[in-house]
Amino acid sequence: MSQNITTSYTLNVLRSPRLLTRECLAGVVTALALIPEVISFSVIAGVDPKVSLIASVVLCLSLSLLGGRPAMVTAAAGSVALVIGPMVHLHGIGYILPAVVLAGVFQIAFGLLGLARMMRYIPRSVMTGFVNALGILIFFAQVPHVWGQNPTVWMLFGLTLAIVLLLPYVLKSVPSPLVAIVVITALAMGFGLAVPNVGNEGPMTPGLPGFTELLVPLNVDTLNIIWPCALSIALVGLMESLLTAKLVDDITDTPSSKRRESWGLGVGNILAGFYGGIAGCAMIGQTMVNVELGKARSRVSTIAAALVLLLLVTALSELMAKIPMVVLAAIMMIVALKTLDWHSLRPATLKRLPMSETLLMAVTVIATVWTGNLAVGVGGGVVFAIILFARRVAHVIDAERELAPDSQSVRYTVRGPLFFASSNDLFEHFHYADDPQRVIIDLTHAPVWDASSVAALDAIETRYQRYHCEVEIVGLDLRSRDLHQKLSGMF
Repeated sequence: MSQNITTSYTLNVLRSPRLLTRECLAGVVTALALIPEVISFSVIAGVDPKVSLIASVVLCLSLSLLGGRPAMVTAAAGSVALVIGPMVHLHGIGYILPAVVLAGVFQIAFGLLGLARMMRYIPRSVMTGFVNALGILIFFAQVPHVWGQNPTVWMLFGLTLAIVLLLPYVLKSVPSPLVAIVVITALAMGFGLAVPNVGNEGPMTPGLPGFTELLVPLNVDTLNIIWPCALSIALVGLMESLLTAKLVDDITDTPSSKRRESWGLGVGNILAGFYGGIAGCAMIGQTMVNVELGKARSRVSTIAAALVLLLLVTALSELMAKIPMVVLAAIMMIVALKTLDWHSLRPATLKRLPMSETLLMAVTVIATVWTGNLAVGVGGGVVFAIILFARRVAHVIDAERELAPDSQSVRYTVRGPLFFASSNDLFEHFHYADDPQRVIIDLTHAPVWDASSVAALDAIETRYQRYHCEVEIVGLDLRSRDLHQKLSGMF
């Protein structure tokens, strides 16, 4: 169904000059916003900036056609660079190609197996923490381009903010960030202003590179080196892409195919490995530029971004190199502030939220900002959420004791799920020394979920045997009965 909605909207864009112009201009701004970040990440990964830029073109174009989330920008990303960097420093740049291709194969397998559906288990507070941490990381990544710079940079910074924030009140047909980039670049070139520009971040040689060469043998030794890195690339890239897709779903109120995004990202990374040479995933900052500032909603915007980036890298590389870094940094700072979920940080909101939810969001933010790795932050948040859930559920077990009129038997009616966290509490609910010779444990309202629960029931029976009591367990559903019969007596 989401595919039909996407196709229909794309056709509407192609038929409407106004919508087509909006999507294309959003793509231009997005392409320009990609350049400094992609170049910075190439340094982290230990590769040539041109490699990351060409890989970004391949990724952006292939995911525009194959991805499951329209208007989401995919390129060579920092989270993936953080994973690849250590392998390159230890073993050399030649292992990137096989690692990236293997990561793509993993992602295709994850998509076809439907593992993307696991995203539904990420709590809302973790998602909010992810968004807030991302805004913080994007903002502070731009600070060095402004802080400590000369007064000219600060003047251009203030002018950029004024254009981006105030121009929409006067002119809405052209994205204000695009106007800011053109105006500030023209001023810097026209007056010969000595400010850091894109060309200072890395060499901008014109032309296209050839296909990536395989520089290492395909054998078991190579596999042992690349598979941990490839699996990390696959998981980190997939997690960041699916989280970004969910965020765009919420912003645009439109659905996306997480399954298609998973295998599409795998195919895109394989293509980028062979032509470009490095992997990537969704770029949430640039996606926010595209969706929030550019108001893009279709695949046309990301196709335009890929083509503009290709044009800039090849034919217009000299012009691209002259774009002042401060204008791009200012735009990304505005994006960072728009990315933050300010509602979640209001005192009134924090006061209404349970302390556990606030703590969960804080853990996700701290872990992400501390490590600079979104996957670590989200993973830490999910683990903390599981611990909180287990503690909460562990105390919902109740066992109601009912003594028979003749005092010859007693029935315990247990309510609540029995699993590793709650089964320990169950043991404490019984009056072992005071009960009569016959004990009935009714589990009609208490499903048995795991081996720990079976072990707890065995322990209860063993304790009653000390007092020569006969224990009968009744009310088990089919699954619980099978599990109990299979595991009882093994512990």
